[in-house]
Amino acid sequence: MDYLKTLQEQVDSMVMGTVATLPSIAVALVVVAITWLAARLASRIATRIVEKTGIRNDLKQLFRTFARLGVWITGLLIAAAVVMPGLTPASLVAGLGVGALAIGFAFQDIFENFLAGVLILLRDKMQIGDVIEAEGILGKVEKITLRETHIRQLSGELTILPNSMIFKNPVKIVTDIALRRNELVVGVSYDTDLPMAEATIRKAVESVEEVASDRAVEIYAQEFGASSIDFTVRWWADSRLHDFLGVKSKVVFAIKRALDDAKIEIPYPHVTHTYAGLPPAAGQENQPT
Repeated sequence: MDYLKTLQEQVDSMVMGTVATLPSIAVALVVVAITWLAARLASRIATRIVEKTGIRNDLKQLFRTFARLGVWITGLLIAAAVVMPGLTPASLVAGLGVGALAIGFAFQDIFENFLAGVLILLRDKMQIGDVIEAEGILGKVEKITLRETHIRQLSGELTILPNSMIFKNPVKIVTDIALRRNELVVGVSYDTDLPMAEATIRKAVESVEEVASDRAVEIYAQEFGASSIDFTVRWWADSRLHDFLGVKSKVVFAIKRALDDAKIEIPYPHVTHTYAGLPPAAGQENQPT
């Protein structure tokens, strides 16, 4: 057998086949270019349509993505049919059936994040602009795509989480409702008139403008501390209009000022120092740390 002659015939056959398909490849490239233009046009049309509706911004993005995706799938199928005239929907389904398992394993994470992104965009909760806590990350949702979610942390850093992590794990939506409750512990000395202290603290908290006036301020005497009787103070504020920590700071200022004006002491614990098991020196028994 003349191996060189057989190899040459095979190469010539491949070259002739490639030359014969060049016109089809050129037409397919033209179809791809037209598909690219059509996808941009479809995105603009979808944008104009959804802008006239009252749906959320993230859903508008989802519809634009599906419009582009639908045009691209159609265009690529037409281009494949031009290059391979024998390609039919039945043969395409059969081919996908053969390779679906391998493709599924290879792109499992991509498909999972894509499907999770669609489901996240379709549900009502967790919209763009919400402050959420997911996987230990607290921040504002800046962008939701079909693959990932962009979260701007309150300290300024941008964190990108795969959609599957957000969809499969618990997510705390901090701004689901406008009003949020905050609290702090206030200690007063043991010789304080407790009803007077409670009234003073309540009046101080209610004087803060950012505290919601339609929600009652809650004050509870909780326990006998080492050097004080502790009150738990709770109030509500609109977290979308006001800085959550800023409101708490104003409440602390108001309570401190009111207790000082009422001559109510906020004690601090006194610690007795010992050194190497020896008793404290004279005059050091009640020195603060």
